[in-house]
Amino acid sequence: QVQLVESGGGLVQPGGSLRLSCAASGSILSILPMAWYRQAPGKQRELVAMISVSNSINYADSVKGRFIISRDAAKNTVYLQMNSLKPEDTAVYYCYTRAYADDFWGQGTQVTVSS
Repeated sequence: QVQLVESGGGLVQPGGSLRLSCAASGSILSILPMAWYRQAPGKQRELVAMISVSNSINYADSVKGRFIISRDAAKNTVYLQMNSLKPEDTAVYYCYTRAYADDFWGQGTQVTVSS
């Protein structure tokens, strides 16, 4: 089993920045692939950014150039630095990993971009 705990969400004005953190714990024997998803009200959950076990990174087109995903392998923690935030970035952000042929999700953290 793997547990994921997100933190760092909140209310920010348009153009502002936030950094989300996701700490993984449990039966972790190696570096895990990690990703951030988000779900806005009335919309499907969508992939925001992902980092593979070899640290290959991919971003959704909507966040390229504004968001940065990174990891601290020693702490089993992944981060999402979000810059130049827009109202359309408002959503619940979820941390995700796949391990032992199973999917694991965090509880989610709310990000609200509003003036």
